Amino acid sequence: MSNEGTGIRATLPGLGLVVGIAVLIRGVHGILPDAVATVLGEAVLGMAVGLALGNFLTLPATLEPGIRTAFGTVLKLSIILLGARLSLQQIGQIGGDVLMLIIGLILTALALTWLLSRWAGISPKLGLLIGVGTSICGNTAITCTAPVIAARDEEVSFAIATNTLFGTLAVFCYPLLGHMLHLSEPFFGVWAGTAVNDTSQVVAAGFSYGTVAGELATTVKLTRNALMAFVIVAIGLLVNGGGATSPCGKVSLLAKFRSAVPGFVIGFLVMTLANTLGFFDLLSDQLGRNVVGDFTWVAKFLILNALIGVGLNTRFDKLKCLGWKPLVIGCAASLVSAVASFSFIRWVLHL
Repeated sequence: MSNEGTGIRATLPGLGLVVGIAVLIRGVHGILPDAVATVLGEAVLGMAVGLALGNFLTLPATLEPGIRTAFGTVLKLSIILLGARLSLQQIGQIGGDVLMLIIGLILTALALTWLLSRWAGISPKLGLLIGVGTSICGNTAITCTAPVIAARDEEVSFAIATNTLFGTLAVFCYPLLGHMLHLSEPFFGVWAGTAVNDTSQVVAAGFSYGTVAGELATTVKLTRNALMAFVIVAIGLLVNGGGATSPCGKVSLLAKFRSAVPGFVIGFLVMTLANTLGFFDLLSDQLGRNVVGDFTWVAKFLILNALIGVGLNTRFDKLKCLGWKPLVIGCAASLVSAVASFSFIRWVLHL
């Protein structure tokens, strides 16, 4: 008990710093102009502040346990809570052709980034993080996938930076291209919803083009988000599934699943299933408040804390060692997703 208490006390200084920064950033972000706040999300701002403090100040060693906890236990708890806002009904809200497009783009982006990372001689884990960020749910997908594949902090930082760069460019470039090509709002909505990285970026690009485009883009993007749990489980099985063996030396399917799929991912799936079955709607009626909204608010705040921890623990010299190749991979994934989605909508959906 005393060792446990000592361990908890050791994390308090670092966690206190992280939480304090998070509260400050949430307050500052709340007073930013809407146009700036949409592009510069809380998560990106938090990681940027963490990077600045971690690299330009000499932080006491006593802060390290709490900073590591922020990107460990705190992040995993946030992932579990995020499951409450997803449901399988979201997948059924769009047509089969669009669902096929989404799945195809996810598989293409993951395969492309994995192959390019191996060809370029960089960490395949970094390639996977860029792939999930591009194809599924932006920075949220990156932070959720990172602990599953045991990615390093600098890989997470670089993947988020790459995702933010090309996602921000998409917010401005997609509407311009849409108007130049005289795309209809349904066409643009599906295009932005399937190919732009982060949810906030999809909303910004969609509604800047039109109300119909924005609503359709948001619905399509939520479907991508709903697939995140399945993709993370699959990645965990592929990356980590080879290590589990039975006492006889043969691979045990149950042991392989347990070793490949961490407990927090199971928690995420349980929360998603509970939301699908309407449990949180019933709980909201009983309590007279939006339970899913509360979970989402807490989860986003915890993610902000986690990314501040990532920034504080990342060193620029390690990022520099990663070089320019990951940026090229991120650019390639974004361009392939954009072109493939556009072509499918034009020649298959005929919107």
